[in-house]
Amino acid sequence: MSRRRCRPAAMLAGLLVLALSAFLLASVSVAGIAVAGTSHTRAVPLTELTVVSEQVASGLRRPIAITGLPDGRMLIAEKDGTVRAYHPDTGLAAEPVLDLTARIDTSDNERGLLGITPAPNFARTGILYVAYTSLPAGALTLARVPIGAPERVQVLLTQEHAEYGNHNGGQVAFGRDGYLYWSLGDGGHANDPFKAGQNLGTLLGKIVRIDVNRTCGAKPYCVPFDNPFVRVAGARPEIWLYGLRNPWRFSVDPVDGSLWIGDVGQGLVEEINHIRPWQGGANLGWSCREGTPVFDPQQCRSGVRYTDPVFEYEHFLTENCSVIGGVVYRGSATPEAWGTYVASDYCSTLAFAVRPKPRGGYESATIGKFPTQPTAIGTDVHGELYVLSDLPGWLSRVRFERVQPASGGGVANR
Repeated sequence: MSRRRCRPAAMLAGLLVLALSAFLLASVSVAGIAVAGTSHTRAVPLTELTVVSEQVASGLRRPIAITGLPDGRMLIAEKDGTVRAYHPDTGLAAEPVLDLTARIDTSDNERGLLGITPAPNFARTGILYVAYTSLPAGALTLARVPIGAPERVQVLLTQEHAEYGNHNGGQVAFGRDGYLYWSLGDGGHANDPFKAGQNLGTLLGKIVRIDVNRTCGAKPYCVPFDNPFVRVAGARPEIWLYGLRNPWRFSVDPVDGSLWIGDVGQGLVEEINHIRPWQGGANLGWSCREGTPVFDPQQCRSGVRYTDPVFEYEHFLTENCSVIGGVVYRGSATPEAWGTYVASDYCSTLAFAVRPKPRGGYESATIGKFPTQPTAIGTDVHGELYVLSDLPGWLSRVRFERVQPASGGGVANR
């Protein structure tokens, strides 16, 4: 059979069609979340948004972390080591889907089951990744476990943390790069007692990044070759970011893969950091600095570059006490809020909104309040928001509403 030679114009037209098709397909979704920002709806000024919460479940026991599943369920980690499932159609299941209480040290207010995230292939494997403080001495522990099979826990990585019960970090999340990220606090107490924040020889005060899909030697994981400290003498190669105090909650933006980190302050300020994928190795400053103010000059080094927070707010002599890092809104229910990062504070419950400006810098505003004692903000499979309340044991659905801007604006720009 003879082949007909394509004319150049026809070939060019075909390539244009293929390129346009690829662009449109890429714009439909990112990580399973509808990209509302591709519509004609433009983001409105933050002062024209407010958050509204609706309680959808109660009876939880110190809910502490939340994550969405592909089947529409939300998994909620309770501090004592149990994991509960919620579905908007059927409510909160009475029995836990996972029970790790036999492994977990809950001897201090900040110890317990701290973080949970599904494997990217969860629909096929049922594997969860969890972070907790383990018995008998509160070691910070990263592990994986099949849902419903606690006897099959596999510990991946640990960090000793026996002296003090606070500052455990504990968030776990997969990046768009397929690697697992885990946050660890500086060791507890106050004033960075082990000077861990600036010490690359320990995992305390860090966010680590590892490849859990492979094994390397005796380790049940591998260190990505492009981790920033792989070839630095005396440094832990798992480290991705350092200079953190207690990164209790961070999240990965499913659109651009950047990390948004809520780092709990000493008592002067609370801070939010925004780290792009190419900023591996960034030094966020603790304990040389607390946010942007200098905290301990002896921990500061000349010639060292510190990465500033993109948002900070006052802690001292206010109702604020502890930043609760949140998520970037990538849902479709409120296109006007698309791309807005939302966080809170455990005591004041204020809802803080932060958004990059097109030409650089950030805008921010306070856009209402969350229910009492927020501990974690998460999203379902559609990118819509939920928030947990600690001692009341509530789960609330969160939505945005348009409002008239308040007098004075309430906006702080960096």
